[in-house]
Amino acid sequence: MSRPPFPPFTEHTATQKIRSAEDGWNGRDPAKVALAYTPDSKWRNRSEFISGRSEIEAFLTRKWEKELEYRLIKELWACSGNRIAVRFAYEWHDAQGRWYRSYGNENWEFDEAGYMKARHASINDLQIGEADRKFHWPQGRRPDDHPGLTELGL
Repeated sequence: MSRPPFPPFTEHTATQKIRSAEDGWNGRDPAKVALAYTPDSKWRNRSEFISGRSEIEAFLTRKWEKELEYRLIKELWACSGNRIAVRFAYEWHDAQGRWYRSYGNENWEFDEAGYMKARHASINDLQIGEADRKFHWPQGRRPDDHPGLTELGL
């Protein structure tokens, strides 16, 4: 099995890989998203260290139970060889209805078959008012004509 595009990445293939990841995360299916990673993938997400697909799936299940109406945009920062640097922002609300925009950076490393074997994420949360939201598409995949982070001034 493989997950194209494969390293070494160009700007074009890295952008394809990023959009595929964004689409998966916006689908919010932890089991499906976990399949994009190697069985022994290593993560650092904020202060949490995660290893392997089962821990990834459990982490994402917890995440999306807490972060309601989650909508994510990812954008290429840089790429070289089998590594991609990504910046992202996502909006969500908690069970009390408070809205947040979470900003972050990820460093990704892939194996030769196109599976992510390492993910390092640094993320900060900013509480926002509902009127300050910028991500308004229906739950699921971001429409192709929706602005990206740069166009939104983020």
